[in-house]
Amino acid sequence: MCGFLVEYNLSTQNDLNKDRFLDLLALSRKRGPDSRDYMSISLHVQMGFNRLAIMDTSLAGQQPMQSPNKKFTIVFNGEIYNHLNLRKKLNYNYYRGHSDTETITVCLEVWGVEETIKSLNGMFSLVIYNHQTQELSLVRDFAGIKPLFYGWNGKTLVAASQYDQVTAHPAYSSKTVNPQVLKLYLQQHFLPAPFGLHEDTFQVLPGEIITFNKNGFKTHQRYWELPVHQNSFISDPKEAETYIEAMIDQVVQRQLISDVPLGAFLSGGVDSSLIVSSLKKFHKNTQVFTIGSDSKIHDESQRAKQFAEALDLQQTIWNLNAKEILGYWDEAMNALHEPMADFSVLPTYLVSKLAKNRVSVALSGDGGDELFFGYERFWSVGKNIKYQHYPGLLRKGLYGFDKYTSGNKNLNAVLIASSQANAQQGLHSRFRNEWLDALAPDLAGVALPDAYQVYNYQNTKDTRTLLQYMRHSEFYGMMQKTLRKVDLASMENSLEVRVPFLDKQMIEASLRVDPLLSYGRNKRKQVLKNILHKRIPSVAEETVKKGFSIPLTAWLREDLKPLFTERLLDADLTSFGFDRSTIERMLKVHHSGQQDLKWPLFTLYALLK
Repeated sequence: MCGFLVEYNLSTQNDLNKDRFLDLLALSRKRGPDSRDYMSISLHVQMGFNRLAIMDTSLAGQQPMQSPNKKFTIVFNGEIYNHLNLRKKLNYNYYRGHSDTETITVCLEVWGVEETIKSLNGMFSLVIYNHQTQELSLVRDFAGIKPLFYGWNGKTLVAASQYDQVTAHPAYSSKTVNPQVLKLYLQQHFLPAPFGLHEDTFQVLPGEIITFNKNGFKTHQRYWELPVHQNSFISDPKEAETYIEAMIDQVVQRQLISDVPLGAFLSGGVDSSLIVSSLKKFHKNTQVFTIGSDSKIHDESQRAKQFAEALDLQQTIWNLNAKEILGYWDEAMNALHEPMADFSVLPTYLVSKLAKNRVSVALSGDGGDELFFGYERFWSVGKNIKYQHYPGLLRKGLYGFDKYTSGNKNLNAVLIASSQANAQQGLHSRFRNEWLDALAPDLAGVALPDAYQVYNYQNTKDTRTLLQYMRHSEFYGMMQKTLRKVDLASMENSLEVRVPFLDKQMIEASLRVDPLLSYGRNKRKQVLKNILHKRIPSVAEETVKKGFSIPLTAWLREDLKPLFTERLLDADLTSFGFDRSTIERMLKVHHSGQQDLKWPLFTLYALLK
């Protein structure tokens, strides 16, 4: 893992001198604390790199790195798990070391940009400069695990690992807030690609290559996108479990390449426990890291301990009470280099801090919920499928009747949404419209960006089709938010986190399994649950899904009350068009206990911090 900064200027000289450029590069120092390197390529291109040395820690792995014939120069953040296999396909025998970065440079010379990128299995953000054509390409991995931000005003391109590096550049430091993107952030609580909050700032999409030429012409290419539909499925439960179990082992084994100590997060949930059970097969002295709390509702450490003991793992548990967790608030919030309102960033920061004491690489279970239907909302939307195509008035009547007769045991409020897609999108928004309209009246008539198509699908009466639509939306919606949280929290601790469920082969394998095997009341992720129970039968199957959380509702009424009040009321709200009196009212309503407004208040805090 690393942090980089690139400037590509179409004028006769760089916008930044070297010293100022290095100042901006330093903003990502925690992403790569091991070394810093800089390269100036003519007057048009300069590249800087902060390295977290994982593969080939010698000077042979330093970046920026040029290809053997000097045609390409690259900076690269991530890991390529199949790079040694790629070397076997190349007719080249003069490697200086064994880094995946060097493998990429040779691939580029032999295969070119597009074929090279399609061959990579890993997580990566990559900037490639072609000295011959004077073209510069920005590339992001197929799942969006690693971030890549950029600013482009038709003259100066700035590309970086962190959004604040772009907005601190003189070409973008005075840019106004984009109202459409602001509204999207307030509704979805993070900035999804391809958007940046400020004008002329952007993100590279997962699976995208963007190329700029010397005349300022920009091209976009999606080299991979998650398929929506699958034509055939493995519908036999045992066959599906055997297939997925073998694939989990395969991808975990592939992701163990490292020249530094490696471990894993273990929460006690299905996904991380499965990853760790495979890790134990190939990495005998496995170290796992768990955060425990004093909350009986949210604490998973005891269950994680059962898994660790069953697998004979070296487990480190950090038990904290709410007051102790709160003591790390400022540290964790410093990790937010962009607006990102997921307060589980705090426990993620803590487990990353814990792991970094002993390892530099950790495997996580992220991605399992999206690929194997682990969220309650798949059922919440799907259970209404027979009625969603009815006229709105009739749907309201059915909802009211079910509420009166059964307390909504059969139907739910999701049925009232105008479509299945809007219902799914609405489940991700914790900022009620009445508060949003009062806070930002100028945004009431503002539409979301046209390019935002995450929840864009037609109603269907077929459950399999609906589940595939929803999985695609979760992959490019909620999962992207989770990946940003993990990246921010882990890199603030200079820790690389790998995501085996988002290995390219694992993603493709998940699409082959019949969605109905993990769909139904209390059947979330049933395929994965069955595999885990077969592997570790001594640990009872989880009946209630938990998740390490924090008591933010209470904190905002007590310990964090002065901080939030000062931050939200003293901030300059003019650039956002927010109504200060509405914020005052929101704070008062939350403090008095009339409503729980932790989500909208934290969304504002993450924006204004």
